Amino acid sequence: MSRQQGDDGGHASARERILLAAERLFAESGFQGTPTSRIAEAAEVPKGLVHYYFRRKSDLLTALVERLPDERVDPTRVVVRGDIAESLHRLVTELDRRLSASRMLSHLLWREADTHNAVRDALRSRYDVLVGQVKSVILAAAGAGTLALTDVESAAALVALAVSYRHSVARHSDAPDEIRAELTFIASALTGRSGTVRVAPARAP
Repeated sequence: MSRQQGDDGGHASARERILLAAERLFAESGFQGTPTSRIAEAAEVPKGLVHYYFRRKSDLLTALVERLPDERVDPTRVVVRGDIAESLHRLVTELDRRLSASRMLSHLLWREADTHNAVRDALRSRYDVLVGQVKSVILAAAGAGTLALTDVESAAALVALAVSYRHSVARHSDAPDEIRAELTFIASALTGRSGTVRVAPARAP
C-alpha cells in the first residue's frame, strides 16, 4: 500500500493511535524508559509503522507539542474595562478551560523540555505568546496611557510565569480560584489600589 493510500485509509487512524499510546506511555514511564516497540504494541500497530510516521522517537514529542490547544485568546472576550484583576482572571480561566483535556500531555511536555530542544523551543514560543496576550489584556483593561509600559511588561511576564507553572504541573482546573489572589496582587501593584482603574469618559470630538 502506498503512503498516500495509507493516509487516506487505515494508517490515518493508526497514526492517531500511535500518538495516544506515546502520550500515555511517556507519561507513565518517561521518554527514555519507553521503547518504540512498546508504543507499537499499545497502539496495536507493527513497529515499522511507528517509524514510518516518526523517523526518530523524539519526533513523537514534537508531534505531541502540536496537539496542545491554541493559547491565543481574543482580548475582547475577557477584558472588563477598568478592572485588571477580573480581566486577567477571565483570561486564565479561558486558558485553563482549553487545556483541561490535555493535563497529562502538558505535564509530560514540560517534564521533557529540559532534555529535548524541540519541545523546549515550542514551549518557549507558547510562553512568548502568553506574555503578549497578558500584556494586551492589561492594556485594554487599564486604558491607553494609564500605566507605565515597563510595569505592564513586568506584570505580563509574572502572570505568564504563574500560568506556565500551573500548566507544567497540571494543577489547572475548571475553576482557577487559587490564582485569583496572585492576579489581584499584580493588578494592585500596577494600579496602586485594588486592581480597579478609573477609566476616563471619552471626550467629545
